Amino acid sequence: MKRIAIYCGSATPADPIYIDVARDVGRTLAERGIGVVYGGGRLGLMGAIADAALAAGGEVIGVIPRALVDAEVAHRGCTELRVVENMHERKALFTELSDGFITLPGGVGTMDELWEAVSWAQLGYHEKPVGLLNVAGFYDGLISFNAHMIATGFIRPQHSGILIVGDELDGLLTKMAAYHPHETIFRMTAANL
Repeated sequence: MKRIAIYCGSATPADPIYIDVARDVGRTLAERGIGVVYGGGRLGLMGAIADAALAAGGEVIGVIPRALVDAEVAHRGCTELRVVENMHERKALFTELSDGFITLPGGVGTMDELWEAVSWAQLGYHEKPVGLLNVAGFYDGLISFNAHMIATGFIRPQHSGILIVGDELDGLLTKMAAYHPHETIFRMTAANL
């Protein structure tokens, strides 16, 4: 993987572990020669990832809607800052520029990005690994709910492995590198539905 899109919060939580992990992710990806594609912000986990990757000599491409640039939250130190008109363009460009996705803790926007990446994999719009870094158990409830969706049949068995979960970055990257795309909904026959 040459570039990974990172989905994460623009907030700075009270517990410093989230910022520490974000910095570690940015630094580690840069040290491995993997570029970071992210939301283009200078605040919270976003800013921590970008700053750490840049400090380690890594490539950092920010993708930010014009309204957020105008609100002065854009990270002006990125290797490249791409300004788009809206969130739809932002997510499409994330997918175009990256070879995979990793989600760190975040809020509603982060969840939107994660589930769209999973949904697009199910539909065959991309065949890239979708990772979830479960920092300090932050995503335990989401992982449980995902298992519930699988158990009740709302996620097909052939799609149950699209969301790749790891508690630490090295293991998650290893799982992502071994990812093999699943049968997409569009390629499925009526018998499989």
